[in-house]
Amino acid sequence: MKVLLVLIICVFLLFVLFILSLMGKRHSVPTVLKSAKYAHRGLHDKPTIPENSMAAFEKAVLSGYGIELDVHLMRDGELAVIHDSSLKRTAGVDINIEDLTTNDLENYYLEGTTEQIPTLKQVLTLVDGKVPLIIELKSQNNAKQLCSATVKVLESYSGQWCMESFDPRCVIWFKKNRPDVTRGQLSQNFFKSKDSNLSLPLKLLLTLLSFNFLSRPDFVAFCLSHKNTLSFVLATKLWGIDGFAWTIRTKEALDLSKDYGFTPIFEDFVP
Repeated sequence: MKVLLVLIICVFLLFVLFILSLMGKRHSVPTVLKSAKYAHRGLHDKPTIPENSMAAFEKAVLSGYGIELDVHLMRDGELAVIHDSSLKRTAGVDINIEDLTTNDLENYYLEGTTEQIPTLKQVLTLVDGKVPLIIELKSQNNAKQLCSATVKVLESYSGQWCMESFDPRCVIWFKKNRPDVTRGQLSQNFFKSKDSNLSLPLKLLLTLLSFNFLSRPDFVAFCLSHKNTLSFVLATKLWGIDGFAWTIRTKEALDLSKDYGFTPIFEDFVP
């Protein structure tokens, strides 16, 4: 009987710790960022307008949609806007963006078009504060350097923007060094993801949003189809952290995200 009681107490305490670890900031995302619809990697329209291209960003701006984009830190310290580290999928060349410099970008074309890989500086000049931005930081074990470079580029930018990352170290860096910037933890149920090559412990920790108590995110951006994952439900419902939903690809999914009060990140259709 005593053993059972101890077991129950231990399980209860673990659950309490789990709930506490989910803590973030309650409904703290500014309205201008929360109320937007974000075009995932720009308003791309393949095969003519590739993702994360200047053409996709220009189309999003002209259509009045916010933009979600990805940044990598290159060898020369500049930031390239592209999703994958490898250029194999997007430019047909098996080389990593981190090994390139800004001057190298003119040698690569996106998805068989004349569009080239833009820098974050180029995108900011184009957008010029006309629509809000979600900047996803793609760290490759360089979280500190990537965060510092991102902040440096955005120091003089007057438009509305926020950051997000799958890497909790990036979100924690912003909490410590730039707490004024709206920050988001990207996640999903990694046990349901076919693309994840993470170790089992990392899958568990990231699915459970276990680093929230350190990063105190303003929002959690979660895969919409994984919306019923306990950690995401408790983070948004119990702690009141704002929810963003990715990636919305149909009107039905958009309506569902609206019903749940999530800010949508969409692609493959125009809302």
